[in-house]
Amino acid sequence: PMPEWLRRGLQVAPLAALTAVIVPEIVMAHGRLIDTWQDARLPAALLACAWYAWRPGVLGPLLAGLVVYLPLRVLWGW
Repeated sequence: PMPEWLRRGLQVAPLAALTAVIVPEIVMAHGRLIDTWQDARLPAALLACAWYAWRPGVLGPLLAGLVVYLPLRVLWGW
């Protein structure tokens, strides 16, 4: 049988790994912290998080983030 401490650690490991990969992609550009709020990733990530808090799932936050990200990035050049 697996020890309880290992079982608990394996429950949070996927979340920790995703956080370690995703957060730097949101708050950094070219190896440095972003220095302006006019970055399309910030409002897209905020809306995706808000959507997930409202209705948990995978597709909803993804689409909500893209609805904000694409116009800001493509139309306004953020």
